[in-house]
Amino acid sequence: MQRRKVALAAAICALSLCLQSCTTTAETTEPAPRPTGTAMKAAVQWPEEKLKFGEDGSPVLRVYVVEKEAVEKVDLETYVEGVLAGEMKNDWPLEALKAQAILARTFVLKFVEEKESKYPDADISTDIEEAQAYDPDAVNDRIREAVNATKGQVLTADGRLPYAWFHAHSGGTTERAVTGLGWNEAEPAYTAVVQGNEPENVKNEKDAQALKDAKRWEASFPVSEVEEALRSLGAEESISGDTRISVAERGEGGRAKTIRFGDAAVGAAELRIALGSTKMRSTLLTSLKVQNGQVVMEGKGYGHGVGMSQWGAYGLAEAGKNAAEIIGHYFTGVTVEKLW
Repeated sequence: MQRRKVALAAAICALSLCLQSCTTTAETTEPAPRPTGTAMKAAVQWPEEKLKFGEDGSPVLRVYVVEKEAVEKVDLETYVEGVLAGEMKNDWPLEALKAQAILARTFVLKFVEEKESKYPDADISTDIEEAQAYDPDAVNDRIREAVNATKGQVLTADGRLPYAWFHAHSGGTTERAVTGLGWNEAEPAYTAVVQGNEPENVKNEKDAQALKDAKRWEASFPVSEVEEALRSLGAEESISGDTRISVAERGEGGRAKTIRFGDAAVGAAELRIALGSTKMRSTLLTSLKVQNGQVVMEGKGYGHGVGMSQWGAYGLAEAGKNAAEIIGHYFTGVTVEKLW
């Protein structure tokens, strides 16, 4: 399975959607080695040797489909359609969809490069705990247009595939990986702390409610649940009404890096996963308190805050930015390269 910090990124960023049929069909025969005359740009390193290729020169993935409990051979572009439809609403601005498609394509290739799926004989799966959201039933013409327009395009940093992190809503400002993801390696040179650029309002009623839910949140956790989460992180601490809870350290973008419960301190990103990332929606906390046997939290944004904000991509696309410009706002020193 993917490195925990990378799996984090993917797991927390989901918005759901709807589909028709795919432009390319799943492979029914054993894919062949890459056809001659379709060589990639030599400067870009990617896991070409680990993959098989279809007749058009694009990779074919072995995807474990959770709902079917089976491995299927799927053209990578068809797989990206399903991911795009699972990660972003299929009626969103086209340039936002194109930016997400580029990140989705980069994500799967980075996964194949570094990790093995926990499912035997699979390159990747539709399991959200392992990889990206996946909803082929939500693919429509707009999704297909975004994927086709970016066919073979990936994000590169210094000639390598970066971690293509994204999240739903930054709460106003993005964050470094060391804080947002609890990243315990050297901070990648391409992460950036920038304005999220999420819109204040949108016209579509359903989108307006989703935006409101992503912008600010409040959640209550039974004391016993929080104590169990602390124990799972190696901190033994009893919580009562007198226990002082505070953000002990914040990152450059304002997110909690460390949270203190009495005498115990734990990583905020790790605590978020332990408590449930869809309930503790972010670590951009604005309030922490113990009240009536509950730990009550309030915060801004939805997701880890690293990389591209999906709602920010929406806002930038509405402001006239194209996919490359959107990506360039959230990542430093990156380029978009076409591999096939």
